[in-house]
Amino acid sequence: MDEKLNRIKELISRLQEAGKAYYQESREIMSNFEYDRLYDELAALEEETGIVLSNSPTQNVGYQVLSELPKEAHDSPMLSLDKTKSTEDLADWLGSQRGILSWKLDGLTVVLVYREGTLQKAVTRGNGEIGEVITNNARVFANIPLTISYQGELVIRGEAVIKYTDFNRINDEIEDVTAKYKNPRNLCSGSVRQLNNQITARRNVNFEAFALVSAPGVDFKNSRAEQFQWLKAQGFDVVDYKIVTKDTIGEAVAEFAKTVPEYDIPSDGLVLLYDDIAYGESLGRTAKFPRNAIAFKWADEIRETTLTEIEWSASRTGLINPVAIFEPVELEGTTVSRASVHNLSIMEALELGEGDQITVYKANMIIPQIADNLTRSGKIKIPDHCPVCDGRTEIRQVNDVKSLYCTNPDCQAKRIKGFSLFVSRDALNIDGLSEATLEKFIGAGFIREFADMFHLDQHEEAITQMEGFGKKSYDNLIQAVNKASHTTLPRLIYGLGIAGIGVANAKMLCREFRYDFDRMRHAEEEELTAVSGIGKVLADAWITYFKDEKNNEMTDRLLEEVTIEQEAETGGEKRLEGMTFVITGSVEHFENRKALQEAIEAQGGKATGSVTSKTTYLINNDTTSNSSKNKKAKELGVPIISEEDFIKLLEG
Repeated sequence: MDEKLNRIKELISRLQEAGKAYYQESREIMSNFEYDRLYDELAALEEETGIVLSNSPTQNVGYQVLSELPKEAHDSPMLSLDKTKSTEDLADWLGSQRGILSWKLDGLTVVLVYREGTLQKAVTRGNGEIGEVITNNARVFANIPLTISYQGELVIRGEAVIKYTDFNRINDEIEDVTAKYKNPRNLCSGSVRQLNNQITARRNVNFEAFALVSAPGVDFKNSRAEQFQWLKAQGFDVVDYKIVTKDTIGEAVAEFAKTVPEYDIPSDGLVLLYDDIAYGESLGRTAKFPRNAIAFKWADEIRETTLTEIEWSASRTGLINPVAIFEPVELEGTTVSRASVHNLSIMEALELGEGDQITVYKANMIIPQIADNLTRSGKIKIPDHCPVCDGRTEIRQVNDVKSLYCTNPDCQAKRIKGFSLFVSRDALNIDGLSEATLEKFIGAGFIREFADMFHLDQHEEAITQMEGFGKKSYDNLIQAVNKASHTTLPRLIYGLGIAGIGVANAKMLCREFRYDFDRMRHAEEEELTAVSGIGKVLADAWITYFKDEKNNEMTDRLLEEVTIEQEAETGGEKRLEGMTFVITGSVEHFENRKALQEAIEAQGGKATGSVTSKTTYLINNDTTSNSSKNKKAKELGVPIISEEDFIKLLEG
């Protein structure tokens, strides 16, 4: 008995730690599969021994809220649901009753209260007994009706969610990879609990109703399905559902499963609810679970395979994550051969070693994970050098989680911004290489320097198995890389990221040195400062860059991968030589301002952003406007011309 009690205490401690990390700190220290396995083991031990400790996760419904939002007790406790992974169990549970099968949405549960047709209050689930009042935030949810036709007191429960399309849009707008959100659930939780509801409004939070608690005076004919239809008529979005019997439930579960990969709302299973309201309520509840509903979690399709190696993936923060590479297996209709292990703590808990027999699955039928290690050799050697830069590594423990870090400040993995500039529109213009994608490729060792971007076809199998990538995305990327291999010298120079050398300066240098790159990179300060727009600071930056032999070698390797297209030289005298232009306002005869700027530079002119005494002309189609640039030009006596005037100037 002592041994079993000690195991119960150990399981409670591990589950509490994992729960706190996931729900309160938005980090993951064990997989969902591992959490469920330990939870089931704890529940079985409690049943066997009859010992249930007060701090057991089987008895606690949630975690205490941490924000400064007002707290409020729920009129009736919001309980978790008992769960199963078996459709046979669902059929047995339903028996002769009719049921409602719906998505189990993965967001934040919220209770709404309406009185006299107006939204009065919104409270989060919190710990099941006490939640946070978020009424102001709920008012700016994307789809919540602020007024309804029903005039009595309506109390409903639903899930606040952020759809995958909105989640991806929000993350795409964040340049800093480390600042991107981990998953829609965490983003939704933070959005719903904001103290400033302007932030909530920007996040496009949606509310999906899943339970009508009370609506006095309405006859629902003792049917939950009738309640759902009534809620729809009041203007609410209701969770997608199907009416089922024990004979049709298997088919319904299969239909839900087919739509998981394309479903835009995050979910982590299904919920089965008795349609008969009175029957369901007559069953009462246990200390933790109501008896009128049960949750279904997808039965994980588990495959056994052989771990071939641990690949170490470095990131811009210096963090080096272990990635398991294993013999390919079929899971949920696709072939997988790699899975993130997240950190050293999880890797050590699994006691991974090359050649071990492991079992793998897809969490929520989407993300590959290791379920268990059957042989547990523990032979993996933690690298003492970074896989990207060969710098020294060190193990750090943060919040009880051990992770590996690269200590080299110049590690390529930490130079995402530089690589991002190289692939940007004004440089090599490689579509499909976002900062997030670059970080993945650099971390996996595919990209160490610029030239490596032209050899991504060597990593087709690994890339097509990365999250967010498929064969079509890979093909589009390779096509963009091939297109980018034909470029111009100014684009390439700008892409190198030499401090202060922008697009205009790169073009000016190329023109002055007649596109002789070898002469340019060996130029002395006097030659460089003779170029318009290149002062001592920029000249020093240029010289310093090309004094570094590593930079020269890297540039030479890059030049071997690209074809430099010769830009057409304008014959004869350049009409705008020595002239400086400023462009403002909208353009009509050119595609955009950039096209106008290129026309100026092609004729030897220079385009700048501010009107000064050295400005030759200000180009503005609204020559009589009172814009700040027009006023400045008038003060300094700088002529203001339209596009048509500029074209006449070009034509002479």
